[in-house]
Amino acid sequence: MGGLYRAPKAGGDPDRPVNVVFVGAGAVGCFYASRLHHPDHNIHVSLIARSNYRALEESGVKLQTHTFGDYTFRPAAVYPSPDAASKAVKQWDYIIVTTKALPDVSDDSALIAPLVSSGSCIVLIQNGVGVEEPYRLRFPTNPILSGVTVISAEQTSPGVIRQNRWTRLHLGPYSDSANSTSDSVETGDGTTGALVPSPPPPASSTPDSDADSANELLLSAGLDHCDKLGHYWTAFGGIPDITVSSEIDLQLIRWHKLTINAAFNPSSVLSGGLGNADMVRDRELRRHLYGVMKEIWDAAPKILGRGFPQELAGPEKILKSTERNVGSKPSMLLDWEAGRRMELEVILGNPVRLGRRRGVELRRMGTLYALLRSMQAVRDQKARL
Repeated sequence: MGGLYRAPKAGGDPDRPVNVVFVGAGAVGCFYASRLHHPDHNIHVSLIARSNYRALEESGVKLQTHTFGDYTFRPAAVYPSPDAASKAVKQWDYIIVTTKALPDVSDDSALIAPLVSSGSCIVLIQNGVGVEEPYRLRFPTNPILSGVTVISAEQTSPGVIRQNRWTRLHLGPYSDSANSTSDSVETGDGTTGALVPSPPPPASSTPDSDADSANELLLSAGLDHCDKLGHYWTAFGGIPDITVSSEIDLQLIRWHKLTINAAFNPSSVLSGGLGNADMVRDRELRRHLYGVMKEIWDAAPKILGRGFPQELAGPEKILKSTERNVGSKPSMLLDWEAGRRMELEVILGNPVRLGRRRGVELRRMGTLYALLRSMQAVRDQKARL
């Protein structure tokens, strides 16, 4: 399905600095940024931060990790906004987005627009499916990489990151395989979010042969960038389990992670705040979780045209392993309890719409989506009163 990165292709100027900026300085972003920053190899990583900007600017990132011990990561620079970063560096080679994907709140492809130049590669390390589409439509000629993590990490206080387990990162190129969630989602500012980005596609149509050729070039360039980043993270950063997959295989990995996220995240909120282990130990909730996971497990091959490989854990195995995950709360529950917006669209809405376009009805997921979407809307309405 995928493998460790291939040897990077020769080319480029070894004396030219590689400038990397992470958009989103949460736990996942800061951890992977810290393993990519190697000034001695001319790789310079900066962060764009919001709520923890002052702490990172003053003291850097303090990391307490299971894998690499405790250390402090001092990025090349910390910026309060993409505009500030765009004025400081002429060309960002890699723009790595690790924010939550909230297309019903804002169009994040517009957020990074000041950073993107013709030589930029965009890397999306976010949960859910369909996250790549707005970036592809806004930046049709830039290589885009899609990333899926398997990591347990949290920000215990501003600028302090704890990595509990795992370091795995799956990377793959993206051309247009997820361009199928065409329904618009209205954002809080009245514009449309990630499902229909602001700039419309060009009026003139491109012949199919030209489009295929353009996609092949994007995929080739994307694989080259996957190889380079895999090399940087592994050879210099010491992460042993960076894998590079084809475009369709990476989307399968996204759907496999969705098997977990779409079952546990919404159910933790609707069950009244139960954690993962508590839910799987309840007979009726376990039956419900299995039903959601099995629905995705059966639907994804019909939607993507390829089944999950045998090495990926199925629903029952995932449920069994979750019994040991005592005390763990899904991110959607944490967001709900903190009064923040939940990642409903990319974890539930996009897959449901994508299934419908393929003639596959995800009824259990659709129910979860309808209920949580209503709960969030009612809470937002009460907050405005």
